[in-house]
Amino acid sequence: MSQNGHREVEHEITIAAPAAAIYRLIADVENWPQIFPPTIYVDRTPQGEREERIEIWATANDSVKNWTSHRILDPDAMRIEFRQLVSAPPVAAMGGTWVIEPLSDTESRVRLLHDYRAVDDDPAGLAWIDEAVDRNSRSELAALKANVELAHAASELTFSFEDTVRINGSAKDVYDFINDAHLWSERLPHVAMVRLDEETPGLQTLEMDTRAKDGSTHTTKSYRVTFPHRKIAYKQVTLPGLMTLHTGYWTLVDTEDGVAASSQHTVVINTANITKYLGEQATVADAKEYVRAALSTNSRATLGHAKEYAENPR
Repeated sequence: MSQNGHREVEHEITIAAPAAAIYRLIADVENWPQIFPPTIYVDRTPQGEREERIEIWATANDSVKNWTSHRILDPDAMRIEFRQLVSAPPVAAMGGTWVIEPLSDTESRVRLLHDYRAVDDDPAGLAWIDEAVDRNSRSELAALKANVELAHAASELTFSFEDTVRINGSAKDVYDFINDAHLWSERLPHVAMVRLDEETPGLQTLEMDTRAKDGSTHTTKSYRVTFPHRKIAYKQVTLPGLMTLHTGYWTLVDTEDGVAASSQHTVVINTANITKYLGEQATVADAKEYVRAALSTNSRATLGHAKEYAENPR
């Protein structure tokens, strides 16, 4: 439906999973970077029993956008309404509803409704939004279907871990070290090359060539969202062969004697490449151990250098 530059569109998909399980995945926004390819990070603030404010960073047509939404959750009807509070041009207004309908005990229909307007009702802006909404809705629904239907298998392939280093210094100094990734090739032995773009303050694109213990280098690209001086969250979009997903965040918590600096990772193992990289006999457990060791080594190295930086006045 379209009138006066205002659009209402609907996308739907059928998923082989119980409706309640699907509702939970959509309701828990912390899962979104793992489920939806465009989503980089989501920050959630509860506002009453069934209402919340969420801030989302996601890619749209190869650029990164950031918006804030208000959500009303209705677990009984399995509906979630959302309305953008602050939209990014060319979007003037955007809202909609997730509706999960059970078709049987093991199959459900998920409908994703959107309504939106372009800034100044501009036809070119509306066409851009049409394309982005259509692409992202299809991508979100396809990813939701794949993620939910593979939930059991993926749960065995998904793992998270965290490394923490105590630093006798200020959170600001540690934050600056992690935030200033454009200096990492000078400051970190395992980083061979780095490129950092930050056209929008607080939103970074980070490309790195990282050296492995065997001397080989691999290139990765991540989007990072920064929260001075407490957190930097990221999602890797160019992945090494053993992972199909890698998200994480650096967190800084003030303590009595300085700061606790942590690096958290969530990873999904790429089973298709295990034997290619680790040999014919290698298992999922071997791959998890290998990936964890590699990521932990780099995180601990980075935190170690951040500690040195923060504890030694320049």
